[in-house]
Amino acid sequence: MIGQDGGVPIPPLRRHPVQRRSAERLGRILDACAELLDEISYEELSTRAVAERANVPIGSVYRFFSNKRAMAEALAHRNLDEYAARITRRLEASDAASGSDSAPGPDGGGGWREAMDVVVDEYLAMKRGAPGFALIEFGHPVPATAPPEQPNHLVADRLRTLLADRLGTGRDEATEERLRVAFLLAVETADALLRLAFRVDPEGDPAIVAETKELLRAYLARVLD
Repeated sequence: MIGQDGGVPIPPLRRHPVQRRSAERLGRILDACAELLDEISYEELSTRAVAERANVPIGSVYRFFSNKRAMAEALAHRNLDEYAARITRRLEASDAASGSDSAPGPDGGGGWREAMDVVVDEYLAMKRGAPGFALIEFGHPVPATAPPEQPNHLVADRLRTLLADRLGTGRDEATEERLRVAFLLAVETADALLRLAFRVDPEGDPAIVAETKELLRAYLARVLD
């Protein structure tokens, strides 16, 4: 199944909701899972606890998920959908306020610089306030023996697709491949630095956040300018 803005698959459910009532029930289950992960560890999480918090029969949980791992993976993918939606809303609001068409400027990329700041800011906002995000983020909290997906690869590809207009078009195949690698490295680097920021300060150390933004701009300018 494809994510809401295209390109990124979400993990298969045992049963996909067709009716609105069923979709709402699935949403309540994931909401309950996220809330509980703010209160207890992943190891303590259980499908029964989620069912009780969501006020649904345990069978409703198993109708969608085979186990708690599948439920956590679905929550991680929903987080990525929400992250992409928040970035889109912020950039659309900024464009509307400035009358911009979101195309890169004549200096070689004012648009993408603003976009990368928004990418970092919205991650920080979710880290500080989105239920369950501190543990799950965009991937499963416990390393799998052979994970089918690597979360930062998904995030990098999603951002590159989401920001395509701001990154410019018409690049040759070699440059597009270089851009793909550059976005992956940027995401991996930002991930490590922002984790450090939250280890130093529970709200995210402002100095480390500011330096992370500067590093991203300087690195990506090699490809985008």
